[in-house]
Amino acid sequence: MSDDNFYDIGIADVHQWVLELPAPASGGELDDPWMFGDGRRLPDPGPLTSRPFREGPQRSFSVANSGRTPVADEQVANAFRKLAPDDVQTFPIKVEGAAKSLYVINATKCFKCVDEEKSQEVQIYPPDGVAPERVGTYRAIHGLRIDLAKTEGARVFRIQGYSSALIVSAEIKRALEEVGNLGVSFERVTGPHEPLTPPREVPAARGGS
Repeated sequence: MSDDNFYDIGIADVHQWVLELPAPASGGELDDPWMFGDGRRLPDPGPLTSRPFREGPQRSFSVANSGRTPVADEQVANAFRKLAPDDVQTFPIKVEGAAKSLYVINATKCFKCVDEEKSQEVQIYPPDGVAPERVGTYRAIHGLRIDLAKTEGARVFRIQGYSSALIVSAEIKRALEEVGNLGVSFERVTGPHEPLTPPREVPAARGGS
């Protein structure tokens, strides 16, 4: 049976390393170290490097620091290249202590596609009290739902105004799960919400003797 659902990739609650943001292998910092979360095609940044700031098991797919920069091994990178060649770029990155070749996975597309009516709760930054560039963007979304009619058939993409989300198709989700050893989790962002579990009735306490 086909699965037309899409999923938001998040950090899994498993023991794993946590990487610093990518930096040029030649030294210094990238002009825009957050660019891998923008959802746009990037010029080749050249050789990149990173290192764990928290030690743990190396996973086949994880995200670097709070920048949510996806970092993947060769198998995961190949799955993205095969299933979404027009939607991603892969940039080699050398991570201190890593035995395998690793790649930054950059989603090259970004869409204004949040279905605010079907999402469970949407919080938007107000005009006061935040940096001007954040006004009108999403502060938080619970029970995210997206409108696939606004995503141009992409299989991997970011969400305009909510770039912390990285969305992938069910086909890519399955391919990554087949690789295994993931440091990420998947939350469905299409279709109906799961029904809430009704609270269990607490039996009345028996009268005292």
